Amino acid sequence: MSAPSASVFVRCSCGHLHWGRYGAAGLLLVDPARGVLLQRRAWWVHHGRTWALPGGAIEAGETAVTAAAREAFEEASVPAEAFRAVSASVVDHGEWSYTTVLALADGAEARVANTESAEVRWVDPDDVPSYRLHRDFAAAWPDLRDRVGQELVLVVDGANVVGSRPDGWWRDRHGAAERLRDQLAKLVEAGVPDPDDAAVTWWPRIVLVVEGKAKHVTGVPGVEVVAADTDGDSKIVEVVAQEKAKVLVATADRELKRRVEALGASILGPGTLRTRLDKL
Repeated sequence: MSAPSASVFVRCSCGHLHWGRYGAAGLLLVDPARGVLLQRRAWWVHHGRTWALPGGAIEAGETAVTAAAREAFEEASVPAEAFRAVSASVVDHGEWSYTTVLALADGAEARVANTESAEVRWVDPDDVPSYRLHRDFAAAWPDLRDRVGQELVLVVDGANVVGSRPDGWWRDRHGAAERLRDQLAKLVEAGVPDPDDAAVTWWPRIVLVVEGKAKHVTGVPGVEVVAADTDGDSKIVEVVAQEKAKVLVATADRELKRRVEALGASILGPGTLRTRLDKL
């Protein structure tokens, strides 16, 4: 028996009709020079002639990210390799949900690719409210606007996180740091919850700061390794101070927490991080 079609309307508890048996997803593509990519829906589709994001129903077995990327290609001819997903936010209606995937463009070009799109256009984020927006996109835009262009950087205090679990790490500090690095690389794909908003997930850039016998550990795709010649805490503060992104620091060191929080960073406890890594 074939799987049930994703292309159906669902009525949520709010009484609204939504497209997609398994929910829906859209891509909020951001280019610093051009703005955000909007799509004007064709007259004949649901909420036709309104502006929103390239997106549509999630198919059986798809993730929201995969669905958003597929829809962006089908509707606006944006290939998946032309952007990097940095976060996602979910509006949950109980029986139905919509996931907005925020992504940073890498020279992406866009054009009308099928009959569901009447036009695609790069728009200055501040000008978005002046457009005739899809009802749900208009409601979500104020929160989305705050995250346009943002990404999360997870800075990991390698010595502190490795030392948080008595698993014999002291016998091979270099090897223990490498194992942590490899686990962190998996976290880049799995994502981390926003420390302040449970509806938001980030796919972070990760900076692992190492010192002492671990300072010759090298980076891997998704994880930059920074070696501190002497003081690991000062190197972490230096890294945080240089970042313009939202920063999350994994450490239990009280003084270090005080220093990075003064720079606007949030804190992730080593125990919480290790528990999350164990599940990957």
